Amino acid sequence: MDTTTFTKKSFGVETVEPGLTPPPIPPAETAFAKKPKLAGGKKSKKRDIPEGLWTKCPRCSAMIFDKELDENLKVCPKCTFHFPIRARERIHSLVETCTFEEMDAEMSSVNILKFASYEAKLERDGRATLLKDAVVTGLCKIGEKRAALGVMEFGFMGGSMGAVVGEKLTRLIERATEKELPVVIISASGGARMQEGAFSLMQMAKTSAALAYHAQRFLPYISVLTQSDYGGVMASYASLGDLIVAEPGALIGFAGPRVIKDTTQAELPPGFQTAEFLLEHGLIDAIIPRKEMKSQLIEYLDFLTAGGKAGTAS
Repeated sequence: MDTTTFTKKSFGVETVEPGLTPPPIPPAETAFAKKPKLAGGKKSKKRDIPEGLWTKCPRCSAMIFDKELDENLKVCPKCTFHFPIRARERIHSLVETCTFEEMDAEMSSVNILKFASYEAKLERDGRATLLKDAVVTGLCKIGEKRAALGVMEFGFMGGSMGAVVGEKLTRLIERATEKELPVVIISASGGARMQEGAFSLMQMAKTSAALAYHAQRFLPYISVLTQSDYGGVMASYASLGDLIVAEPGALIGFAGPRVIKDTTQAELPPGFQTAEFLLEHGLIDAIIPRKEMKSQLIEYLDFLTAGGKAGTAS
């Protein structure tokens, strides 16, 4: 390395100090140290979106403003996908204002078989849905017609049918028979409630028998299938309607498609167990979008009760 010397004079004393000349740095090796980012420095331009304001559609992936979704009866405005809807929301969308008279609202299930964790699940779903069990029943007016209405709540243990659900529906049907009213039951259920064993299976026969007495009086019964309907519910009252209608995309069957595929060892056809597939094969009579359900029910009730007493009793 080349060195040079500098002479420094001070107070008559001569001193010599060595000086260093740094070697030249090639341009390609020039580097600049990046300035470290400070944690609390510049704020991100991305705004945090509060939870509970938007919902993503599982079919088209569109982001929907929750208020818009509620106003559209939980139907996607982009692709018409039908989201699950609470029982009381559905009642509000179908009946005339202040005409719904609820029945047996305080009836609740008991753990008759001492099934582990059953009571905890009843309490959990009761808090989530503000209901005592998986169905809401009562008398109401749909259009100008009085009717007996039962609506299942899928959010309460998957809408499963236990002793309380069967009893409430049976009382509703018997009240409708007594007052000569049509019955409308909107189902959303995974089937019989396994925590109640044979007691839940008995409800299949009880509800079906009540509907048989109702039919002997020539009174109409409309079954509406929504979301998913399986097992003991589909094997009893849900499939006994004078008219059986469904929402678009509803899943309907007894056992699930995976169980059927594993049992039969056969490939299932496209759309198997959907409302559209079952309409094509004759199990249901019509597919009705949720926003048109009330107007269609009014039309059906007017037609089915024309010339009779049904729907005219107070």
